[in-house]
Amino acid sequence: IRKAFIPRDKDHILISADYSQIELRVVAAISGDPNMCEAFRLGKDIHTATAAKVYGIAEEEVTKEMRYKAKSVNFGIIYGQGAFGLADNLGISRTEAKNIIDNYKKEFSGITDYMESTINFAKEKGYVETLMGRKRWLRDINSANFTVRGFAERNAINSPIQGTAADMIKLAMIKVSNAIKKEGFKSKMILQVHDELIFDALRSEAEALKACILENMENALPLPNQVPVIAEAGMGENWLEAH
Repeated sequence: IRKAFIPRDKDHILISADYSQIELRVVAAISGDPNMCEAFRLGKDIHTATAAKVYGIAEEEVTKEMRYKAKSVNFGIIYGQGAFGLADNLGISRTEAKNIIDNYKKEFSGITDYMESTINFAKEKGYVETLMGRKRWLRDINSANFTVRGFAERNAINSPIQGTAADMIKLAMIKVSNAIKKEGFKSKMILQVHDELIFDALRSEAEALKACILENMENALPLPNQVPVIAEAGMGENWLEAH
């Protein structure tokens, strides 16, 4: 499908710029978990670093399979995934899944604390909020129905994370748009998808525009606990190539 999106003419090229692992960076920043924050500050591969902690081994000993399992936990934990869900997702036993999650919670206790304190905050206030202060109201957070309440609790954990990432991309769009006008670029920002921005760029401006985009995306919303925000960009004759 991406291949179908092309620049307006031969004088233009598409630029696609997106954030690197933005939701996990937001988790680290909001929770202040020392292990995860340090991994991002040192520019480590976060899934390899996670696997090393979870399995209690050196990073160079982490196998592809271990990294894959750690990646599933990294993303699953922020959506409230438990041992049953992880076991189903990875095709492993529930016992192994529980061990992985237990080790994860021990090594990244700041994230566990964040999850618990956020649910408690939501139960007391009736809402959660992003780093920018945007609120998500959760009317079922104190529901007597276990399933309904569980869904609201997962939303409580996830909304500040996804919501902050959504706030960041919107701020980035404003900053990039203002910079394009200021620099007098003729290129246009044409599309936003999740954590990605796509530009129809004049070839003669492309390199300068790319640098401008990355700078403004990375500085749109600085994260707490010195967690760096990284954006990456590619160019191509269609969206797939640029992506």
